[in-house]
This record gives sequence, C-alpha cells and structure tokens, in this order.
Amino acid sequence: MTETLTMRRPDDWHLHLRDGAMLAGVLPETARHFARAIIMPNLVPPVVTGGDARAYRDRILAALPDGMAFEPLMTLYLTETTEPADMAAAHAEGLVTAVKLYPAGATTNSASGVRDLSRVMPVLEKMAEIGLPLCIHGEVTTPEVDIFDREKVFLDTVLDPLRRSLPELKVTLEHITTSDGISYVSNAPGDIAGTITTHHLMINRNHMLVGGIRPHYYCLPVAKRSTHQIALRKAATSGNPRFFLGTDSAPHTDETKESACGCAGVFSATNTLSCLAHVFEEEGALDKLEGFASLHGPARYRRPPNDDRITLAKRAAPTDYPAKIDTGAGPVTLFDPGHPLYWHVIA
Repeated sequence: MTETLTMRRPDDWHLHLRDGAMLAGVLPETARHFARAIIMPNLVPPVVTGGDARAYRDRILAALPDGMAFEPLMTLYLTETTEPADMAAAHAEGLVTAVKLYPAGATTNSASGVRDLSRVMPVLEKMAEIGLPLCIHGEVTTPEVDIFDREKVFLDTVLDPLRRSLPELKVTLEHITTSDGISYVSNAPGDIAGTITTHHLMINRNHMLVGGIRPHYYCLPVAKRSTHQIALRKAATSGNPRFFLGTDSAPHTDETKESACGCAGVFSATNTLSCLAHVFEEEGALDKLEGFASLHGPARYRRPPNDDRITLAKRAAPTDYPAKIDTGAGPVTLFDPGHPLYWHVIA
C-alpha cells in the first residue's frame, strides 16, 4: 500500500558545491529536489569579498543544467582581514545571505579562518548592525581538547561569551552534533538557531568505527555517541522553529576519502529526502518534516517558503540510489544509511 507525503519544496541551509568539474557533477543532485541552498565559501582560495561571491555565483548558475531551477544563496568566508564595508555592500546589494566563521584548522579548507576573535569584532559589530547572519562552525581547534569535545568547549568558551558581548548578532550554529548544542540553541536567549545534517540524524560514531573504519562516514564535526544522535533526532522532529535542515553535503572523490589521511565530508544531496522521511517516520513525526526541511529555514533567513510542492511516496520496494556519483573530478560515494530506504521522491 502506497503512502504519500506532499510538502513545499525544501531548501538546504548548508551545502558544499566545490568548483569546476566537481561543481558541475554534484550541482544537479541538489537542484533536483532543493529550490535554494546556502553555499559554503571554503574554496581554494576562499570566497572572501563581494567580488569573489559574485564570480562564484555566476559559475554555479553557468553549471546548472538546462531545465533546472535553483537559487544559490552566497556566503562570505570570514577572515581576520575581512573589510566591513565590502561585506556590508555585498549584503546591501542582495548578493550575500550570510557570513561563515571557520575557526582556523577546524575542517576542510579552513586554514584561512579566524584564530583571534577579537580581530574580527569590527566585522561582527557591523553584521549585528545590518542584520546579516553569522553561520558558525562551532568547534575549538586547540590540540589539548579531544575531538569529541570540541563542540561543547566551543559553546562554553567562544560562542556564549561572543553572544553575551554582542547580543544583537544573528547566529546560526551549523551542523549541531551534541546534546549540548541542542540544549544551547533551545534555551539561549536572543537570535540564535541551528542546522542539523541528514547523516548526523542517521549515524553515530559506532557506525564509523565498529567493525572497521568507514571513511565515507568521517565528517567534521565528527559523529558522536548515540545519546547525542537521539537528542538530534528529538530536536529535528520536535517542530521547534530554531532547528532546520542544513545537509552539509560535502563531496570528495573516493581517492581523497579512501586514503591514509582521508578528507572529512559526507555527500548526501542525492538521497537526503528519502533519509529524512525514514527518520521522521521512525520518530512518528512525518507531519513535522515540512517544517524542518521547508519552512523553518526560510523564516530564519527572512525569505518566503517555496510555492511549488514536492511529493514523496513510500513503496514496498526500496529506492534504487546509485552507490556513487560520477563527476569530472572523479567518483563520489553517496551516503549509505546502512539500510534500505522506502520513501521515493515522485514529483
């Protein structure tokens, strides 16, 4: 017996598209189901200025296949030399939707990120003044902090002091992985929200490490204990508008993932909606999926929800997703949830 779910077309509020041949290979996988996405700026070199963002946006639109509609929402990569005036001008033009804070060394292509928060305070103060959101990779990078504790320590030592000193700043804590992050976003006063990824709802660190190392589950922030996964699922399916979808879909070629020092990133653009329907059904919350994927994010970024709809159907036979996406840069392995997915996108 077929079950169906129709909802407004979703958006992805945290997406990596890369550039060049990789961009051309993975962009259709997002544009097939998602109307808009916030595009991460951690290219080499990074997207730092308004001019960089305009050029990158043009490359994305040029790579979009004929017949597909998709709006890239651009971000700037915050550095200690970012010019407040250039950032504000890009925002006033409607070119830039947010600014991204990477602590230096926290993740892929973050070497140009922030080492001393005091050096970017003029930019953050200007952002608070003009209402431009700050998207944050919330981890400390000090070597004495265990990798599984980096998010919690960041909340206590960086994010909370920053928000107390600049309460007007609009903050999105991206790819939350801990119950601590969920609790902070749920209860902190002021203008704060958080994104949750597809893969962190479906895996915990056992999936990555038990029975052998599975490099295609390795991401940053790294997957945590099952207790944290449970907290993420509860938050995502709660209907709380502070939480919404940011897949953090991050393609790397198999060669760079399956190596002695593999890259961090999970590619989930292709099967995210099937995965989410599976999770929300397991949690008895299919009626909350539209809010998480299609409504809370636009409200956060002061945009209308999409007018067009998308329909999913649950069928007896599992969805036949490819194991890999072939790109001009090389094959990219698709996120494997570890079990069949019976929800299909049919329209």
